Amino acid sequence: MPDTNPSNTFGALMIDGARLLRRRFDQRARALGLTRAQWNVLSHLYRNDGINQAGLADLMEVEPITVGRQLDRMEEAGWIARRPDPSDRRVRRIYMTPQAQGVLDQLRELSRDIYAEALQGIAPDVREQLMTSLARIRNNLSGRAEEAPSSQAPPSEASLEEVSAGN
Repeated sequence: MPDTNPSNTFGALMIDGARLLRRRFDQRARALGLTRAQWNVLSHLYRNDGINQAGLADLMEVEPITVGRQLDRMEEAGWIARRPDPSDRRVRRIYMTPQAQGVLDQLRELSRDIYAEALQGIAPDVREQLMTSLARIRNNLSGRAEEAPSSQAPPSEASLEEVSAGN
């Protein structure tokens, strides 16, 4: 007979797992002086350094004003720098600072540790099957063409971006 406990439904397990990953990351990243939201910004900038605020907001699936306030705090803390666009003086480009680049390896290590903790006791073949299944769920719900996840265990820091996107 299937388990009908509401806390063991598919949705509850997905939500609780994501919430617990975010909470664990927040606890561990605090020591580096970053929040999960700031890590999310840095992870997008790592792949898109020099992007403008509207483009960054689009990537993060939030409103530009939300990103703007986050960027203000991060600029004050020395994590990012805004510079004028050479071809359009109305636009400011966003760049990671050396301080932010220096902490990325620590964040990646932190992410690997958290995933290792989360996946403890799960065999590598089951991990790969889990990643494939989660990618299928994401693709089913987003309407994206089928994408197979890379076969790596534990998941990369890119996976944390997706988890942390639900800030």
